[in-house]
Amino acid sequence: MEPVKEITGRAYPFGQKNVDTDVIIPSHWLKTITRDGLGRGAFETLRADPDNLFDSAEFKGSPILVAGDNFGCGSSREHAAWALFDLGVRAVIAPSFSDIFSGNAFKNGILTVVLPQEAVDRLVEVAKTDPIHIDLESQTVTTPFQDRFTFEIDPFRKHCLLHGLDEVGLTLARGDAIGAFEGTVRTDRPFLAKGTDVGVAA
Repeated sequence: MEPVKEITGRAYPFGQKNVDTDVIIPSHWLKTITRDGLGRGAFETLRADPDNLFDSAEFKGSPILVAGDNFGCGSSREHAAWALFDLGVRAVIAPSFSDIFSGNAFKNGILTVVLPQEAVDRLVEVAKTDPIHIDLESQTVTTPFQDRFTFEIDPFRKHCLLHGLDEVGLTLARGDAIGAFEGTVRTDRPFLAKGTDVGVAA
């Protein structure tokens, strides 16, 4: 997972409330066995409109999505986070998120920023014409117009995102401790290590 420290660029001024995971990625896309290419299915029903926000020349490829309240509600499909990431989104700003979506986003390197509705409304307006800057270290969202909004984030999630640590990375970081434990088990409980050597009597 790539570290997430600062995210700067245009943002989709989406703003819709109660956007569920079926809107983010329709269920027929769940048959795929790879994450690659899921961005093509992101917001598929909305993108059926030729004038949609996500394919517009001005916003296509934006790294930030400004959404409405309760973003990511509905089913628990992790494909929603995969689709957003494949679309190029690295951060979503909203007044609130579904807990499951927020967890899936975090595990896939997407920062979810919770801000009051008034701040989100302001960012939707700014996003229509200008870029937005997110600094995870200082936990701030700023604009070229001197707007500055601070957000809270779980310290563990912040640490993982800043250092690019997913579940595999966290496990590998504890390699020495895991090795030491395994060595202790071999010494103190050798019968466990021998369990795989037991053969079947003829």
